[in-house]
Amino acid sequence: MTPGFVDPTRDTAHRPWAMPQRPWVMAQRWSDLLFMHWPVDVPSLRALVPSRLTLDLYESRAWVSLASFKLSDLRPRRFPPLPWVSEFPELNVRTYVVIDGKPGVYFFSLDAASVLAVIGARTLFHLPYYAAVMRTRRRADGMITYESRRIAQRLGLARFNAAYAPTGPVTTSSPGSLDHWLTERYCLYAVGSGQRVYRTDIHHRPWPLQPAQVDLLENTMASASHIDLPRLAPRVSFARTLDVVVWSEERVR
Repeated sequence: MTPGFVDPTRDTAHRPWAMPQRPWVMAQRWSDLLFMHWPVDVPSLRALVPSRLTLDLYESRAWVSLASFKLSDLRPRRFPPLPWVSEFPELNVRTYVVIDGKPGVYFFSLDAASVLAVIGARTLFHLPYYAAVMRTRRRADGMITYESRRIAQRLGLARFNAAYAPTGPVTTSSPGSLDHWLTERYCLYAVGSGQRVYRTDIHHRPWPLQPAQVDLLENTMASASHIDLPRLAPRVSFARTLDVVVWSEERVR
């Protein structure tokens, strides 16, 4: 492991299913992460998610989430991170799906400030990554500023500008709660050519969530994927850091 990286595979009791038997292929760290969650109309969301995927609902409601964070320590198994490609901001728009009893995440978009990461993720994981101009910093008052502008605008204007910070102590969510349902997900799904479905397993320790405040100045990330967010304040949480390992994707048959 890289210095400071906490091996999450030593803690597995919280997982909803066993880790894959084969070795993981990639490690990474997520830092200064902001979650924003909105309930959305089920029929409208159903029309945007590939038909091979079953929407996962919480108390009959669908949810769309945005996560902004800094990715670092990105590296293949048994290799150290490379400084010029292993650290960059990333911004995700996602919803929640389930296949074969395994609840996971489906991404509408993943924006990253690394062209190499975008190319690699699109090739290896069938994920809709996009290159973006991004900037983030932690101010002296503890607020994190985060700006993103997608370079390619053919799918619609995709911009994000916010300042946020934690406002309370770290807690882990309780099984059955909404926060647990929204965050404790240990795989992601993607759909490739021919409507082939792929599952990628991940593992991390339980999310160390904190309540947060956010000043949202601009957000067109969801609308760029034709998602209509409600005119409601989002459900917000923050995580300072989380170490993650990722397995190679497998086709779901």
